[in-house]
Amino acid sequence: MRPQVEPFFDSTTSTFTYVVHAGDGTAAAVIDSVLDYDPKSGRTSTASADRVIAFVREHDLRVEWLLETHAHADHVSAAQYLKRHLGGKIAIGEQIRLVQHTFKGVFNLGEDVPADGTQFDHLFAADEAFAVGALSARALHVPGHTPADVAYQIGDAVFVGDTLFMPDVGSARCDFPGGDAHTLYKSVRKLLSLPPQTRLFMCHDYPPASRDANCETTVDEERRKNVHLHEGVSEDEFVEMRTARDRTLSMPVLILPAVQINIRAGDMPTPESNGVRYLKIPLNAL
Repeated sequence: MRPQVEPFFDSTTSTFTYVVHAGDGTAAAVIDSVLDYDPKSGRTSTASADRVIAFVREHDLRVEWLLETHAHADHVSAAQYLKRHLGGKIAIGEQIRLVQHTFKGVFNLGEDVPADGTQFDHLFAADEAFAVGALSARALHVPGHTPADVAYQIGDAVFVGDTLFMPDVGSARCDFPGGDAHTLYKSVRKLLSLPPQTRLFMCHDYPPASRDANCETTVDEERRKNVHLHEGVSEDEFVEMRTARDRTLSMPVLILPAVQINIRAGDMPTPESNGVRYLKIPLNAL
């Protein structure tokens, strides 16, 4: 089955959001939505999510799933906003509990943020089958970037999250808490064992100056051309490269606000006595 895939690119965070469906008037899934967040002012806005809502309504789609590939560190999820306007179940891999446990300690979060995944409507087991209307789907457990990363296989399309990037960009970092380059190598090999014509859709693109941002490639192209993980690159070679590269990277701009919100399934902290919601900024913790 070949689903229709509509990408939405947020240039501020270099994130692709996808609406996946079988045609007008059918069921749909929204993958890796973006809530606009200004780190200078602490203000949120919904322009990116509203583009998704407009498309869904224009094509008379019924949103069944709001899928997260992982608890993102580079953008804030709009899942709660989309659920209020479009419906659907917010879902992520069941290993999100490990990520919640880790970051609950980092942010010293209270009992109102349980580390049991209950903030999400559904937690996928590894390789669990599900459906988007008439489209068959699977949640592929692909840890390495974080312990909880999931790639969603819907028909002939796979939404890889932060495992792979476009062939000329390579692979995701592995230096976040719970990340592991050996594990990521195995996860990528799992993805690249799929049929060569399988379409792969990136969560992000950080293109060189020679091209515009792009979201789609294939298993065959990644096998032949990925600068970090093409055929013939050994696990040890990859781990050495990835570890050295990660040492040079700074933290994502939005990691502190984003992770606090995203481990809550995109929900915001409870308002305090003055009616204002607050995020924590831990000093010298990461």
